Amino acid sequence: MADAYLADTLDPRTIVMTVRQDVHSAGIPVLCQSCEARHRGICGALDPDQLVGLAKTSSKHTVEPGSELMGDAETVDSYSNVLSGVVKLTKSLSDGRQQIVALQFAPDFLGRPFKVESVIHAEAATAVSLCSFPRASVERMMRESPDLEHRLLKQTLNELDDARDWMVTLGRKTAAEKVASFLLMIARNIDPTLDPNTNPTSFELPLTRADIADFLGLTIETVSRQLTRLRTDGVIRIDNNRHVTVDSLARLASRSGA
Repeated sequence: MADAYLADTLDPRTIVMTVRQDVHSAGIPVLCQSCEARHRGICGALDPDQLVGLAKTSSKHTVEPGSELMGDAETVDSYSNVLSGVVKLTKSLSDGRQQIVALQFAPDFLGRPFKVESVIHAEAATAVSLCSFPRASVERMMRESPDLEHRLLKQTLNELDDARDWMVTLGRKTAAEKVASFLLMIARNIDPTLDPNTNPTSFELPLTRADIADFLGLTIETVSRQLTRLRTDGVIRIDNNRHVTVDSLARLASRSGA
């Protein structure tokens, strides 16, 4: 009787949406149902049974800014999906100098499959939420699932394309274009739930001025001057020294030399 009353009082559209959500989530582990990486990351290549198997060995956790996620030349025991936040990847020289070589965002895959030792240092640039799983589990699934291997290869090739684009930024663009390119990259990647063409877009700078300068091959003073110029020209707004608002991504893109 109560069920009949409920069915009579519910909007039919609500019932249809609920049924669709139940079908869409059927067999999906609770740990994975609201996870962005399940749709856009490598886990999107797994069927419900594979997700259940992976979820049994997975753990979600959040780390504070500055926390080491992976050490250079460290034995790799696990991989992770980035669920939120920004990860800073660096390479070190023998004398201790470091260079930021890339940033990772959700739902990027953190780790180098089929390699016993890491070849890069990974650090949380902001508070970072991760879903981690044993290396052996993922590599076994990759051997069993061509779709998973294909998804990971595709992400790797996308990262290669991004690295080549960044080589152009570092090698050929002016200081003004470099800073605009950096801001554009952050605006388009920092929140995976947002439409990349949304205007306006707001975010917290994930790197300090010193790190931005290191990443772009500029001095701190040059980075500060270029940020001030973009703000003066009305391309961005900056509050509390770290919170950036971009009213028009198209206008920022034009300043990046894209």
